Amino acid sequence: MDLPKPKLDLVCTLHVELDPIREMGSGRAGHRRIIPIIGGRVDGPRLKGRILNLGADWQTVYGDGLAELDTRYAMETEDGATIEIVNYGFRHGPPEVLQAVARGDEVDPSSYYMRTQARLETGDSRYGWVNRTLFLGVGARMQQTVKVDLYAIT
Repeated sequence: MDLPKPKLDLVCTLHVELDPIREMGSGRAGHRRIIPIIGGRVDGPRLKGRILNLGADWQTVYGDGLAELDTRYAMETEDGATIEIVNYGFRHGPPEVLQAVARGDEVDPSSYYMRTQARLETGDSRYGWVNRTLFLGVGARMQQTVKVDLYAIT
């Protein structure tokens, strides 16, 4: 018996607006920082709306440059549903590329790795499918924004 091969279906692109980084300093595992999420938009074939001004990315950056991304925020769809987004992942790459990203330079997203696994949740029955779907994100970091293409794993 062969198992079905998973497919990725684009759900939306998250355009997440960020406030300046709040540096926490060294923690138990690495350098800690909080990046507030203050808004943005959601565009795509299955989800459209706006990112709400609540939430943040609680990051840990390790000595080898690996950034562990741990975000929690929410969106409001065009028709008024609220959907929570919990996104966990990694960003890493060559040191010179990560330094350029940190400066806010325009960097080709294919020159570094930024991938996430996302869980979406809502109590709105019109979007109940998000409660039963696993999501994969492919992202890029700009100076004050993050862009993530979010795919449903089907």
